[in-house]
Amino acid sequence: MKQASLALAVTAGILSSSPQAIAGGFIEDSKASLHLRNFHIDQDIRHQDAPGINEWGQGFFLKYQSGFTQGPVGFGVDVLGLYGLRLDGGGRAGKEDLSRSPGSVFPLDGDGNAKHGFGRLEPTAKMRLSKTTAHVGNLMPKLPVLTYGDSRLLPQTFRGAQIASHEIDDLSLIAGRLTRVAERNSYDHQGMSIAGANDPQTGRFSHEFLYAGADYKAGKNLLLQYYYGNLKNFYQQHFFGLVHDWNLPAGSLKTDLRYFRSTSDGRNASAAGRAEGYLSSGYYGNSVTAGEVDNHLWSAMFTYSLKGHAFSAGYQQISGPSDFPHINEDEGRTLHLITNAQIARFTSAGERTWVTGYAYDFKQLGVPGLKFSTAYYSAHNIHAQGPDHREWERDIRLDYVVPDGPLKGVGLTWRNGVQRGNDSKDRDENRLIVSYTLALF
Repeated sequence: MKQASLALAVTAGILSSSPQAIAGGFIEDSKASLHLRNFHIDQDIRHQDAPGINEWGQGFFLKYQSGFTQGPVGFGVDVLGLYGLRLDGGGRAGKEDLSRSPGSVFPLDGDGNAKHGFGRLEPTAKMRLSKTTAHVGNLMPKLPVLTYGDSRLLPQTFRGAQIASHEIDDLSLIAGRLTRVAERNSYDHQGMSIAGANDPQTGRFSHEFLYAGADYKAGKNLLLQYYYGNLKNFYQQHFFGLVHDWNLPAGSLKTDLRYFRSTSDGRNASAAGRAEGYLSSGYYGNSVTAGEVDNHLWSAMFTYSLKGHAFSAGYQQISGPSDFPHINEDEGRTLHLITNAQIARFTSAGERTWVTGYAYDFKQLGVPGLKFSTAYYSAHNIHAQGPDHREWERDIRLDYVVPDGPLKGVGLTWRNGVQRGNDSKDRDENRLIVSYTLALF
């Protein structure tokens, strides 16, 4: 609550300051919008004695962003209001012979039913000096070491403080500290954890995630990246990235190279701490370091684009005894990986994954707003008990945004995913999303 209280206090100070100072930019540069999202998910878990998911809801995102007050140092405030209304919450958790389990989209009430509605109010105080800005309160990071999740009705949000600077041409710097997270199906905030320690009842959690990074545009078509992330008492992570765009005589080729190096931190680095439950999932055998973070992940993705077509191929390899560590409350997550598929993430110890994809923009055929994409992921060498653990996933996505007329701006999305493997549940999944953003001022 500290960051939220501080954000509200700063906001009150801003609003009580000189009206002349506020009017110069705080009000004139303000904008507000209402985003509507109708979301339905239907997931069938095959060949398992487990319930599937079938939930439907209407989401409301009220977003206000002020400008900055006049003067060398400008102040402002952002407010995000989120509310999800249940239209169909599935069955009741724990019910015998249940075929539709709630909890993926909506939080549960005391008797195991999905709540009729849930929401959060997320204020953020902000300050600007030259080309440097600071934010305290609600944050939604989109970085290699941490990306907020937005794959359900409402998005995942974090609380903390962040500073970002663009003072040097072609160089962007960022650093921050997060203390709590609100999951996509939650109305409150909690500590952060990783797979292996994230049991809601008996798990271990951290209230500090530090991050810093830099994006450097080394040339017109070359981007170099370095980022650092540290979840206290769990792991430290270094990321190196390179993105290059090459304009060819016919089309263009994009090269995307990524490398993560993750090691233990704090209690996870000691046998005593791991005995307390500060563990990482993975495959350790009888090792005395069982549960300790030790992971290398590298990947390469190449995408060739020509006249609306995009063909992609890539490979990702994981080594080390632990799974790839990342903030994971066991409620879903979004990762900066080429294997961030619709259902699976392909982050197990030893896992090696081939990725192929195809996308097409129908604007080339005179149908603006219509886009299609598909991807296939094939993984092997999963270090788990058994001689040959594999998994694969095939995803299809179709998007259409109405380009004009009375329904201009309405977005329609269908996503279909099929996952199979002998190291995970077999799942068939469909998501239907209707979205629209109304500018208020």
